[in-house]
Amino acid sequence: MKKISAAAYMALRDALPVIVWYKRPFETFLRTALKDHSELLAGLNFNDTKRAVADSLIDRLAADEHRYRDVTLLLMREISKLKRFPNLEQIKDPEDRKLRISEAEAAVGLLSYIIKDYEADLAEAEKQTSAIQAYAAEAIALRRFNDDLEALKSKFIGLQSETDVHQRGYAFESLLADLFLLFDLEPRLAYAIPLEQIDGSFTFDTDDYIMEARWRAKPADRGDADIFASKVRRKGKNAVGLFISVNGFTDPFKEAYREATPFVAMDGADLYAVLDGRMRLDDLIRAKKRHANETGSCYLAASQVVS
Repeated sequence: MKKISAAAYMALRDALPVIVWYKRPFETFLRTALKDHSELLAGLNFNDTKRAVADSLIDRLAADEHRYRDVTLLLMREISKLKRFPNLEQIKDPEDRKLRISEAEAAVGLLSYIIKDYEADLAEAEKQTSAIQAYAAEAIALRRFNDDLEALKSKFIGLQSETDVHQRGYAFESLLADLFLLFDLEPRLAYAIPLEQIDGSFTFDTDDYIMEARWRAKPADRGDADIFASKVRRKGKNAVGLFISVNGFTDPFKEAYREATPFVAMDGADLYAVLDGRMRLDDLIRAKKRHANETGSCYLAASQVVS
């Protein structure tokens, strides 16, 4: 790993004050460029001259080169890529504007020349920075995903005390739509076609699923299964059904579709396993579909998949 030369630090020190003219844009540039290392800017007096601020910053970077080597190189790279200087272009006096832009171009040109000696190190620094940013973005997305999932679980638990059956049904359909959207399953809310009501649909693993969602006091029975199976069979050849019944299914329901089924079944325990974060929704549906393909049975409990 090549040590940053004194000439490189000097070139950066000379470039920083001349690429902008006014102090506020100078401060903004540094705070943006070093947003992930705000400790480098702590205590800097931006009311002082730009050169004095640049001197203090370069001293900090050089004094702890082991820690800030990549930061320094990336800052040099960012400045070396500048082709225009919008802030300098705002200088009113034409001669002064021309002079300041010329100074900036010379400083950036020197930095561009010097930075060539660090291309391999810059490539590695950029690679590490990209990896860190990707990890941070992934962590943020995961935290947001978990927060959204926890909110849906709370909503699901709250619905158990809802006494208005119709209100609970509408809220349950909305909850399912949000859940399927969270797992990128392209949900479509309830819709009607001639002589038929569909509680929802989604696409997964090249299959188009239609959905039946039930939250009734009693488990879904054989008659419910037969009606839904007929709906599924009337759709396209890639159509699959997902029958969700929070309070489960009767034995005749599961027995009738134990050896051949056009749909898979999910009960409240399955759904709660997903909302509780013990199993992903897409993994559960995939496992149920595989089980149906292999055995002909519509039902596979999430607890069997997890175990």
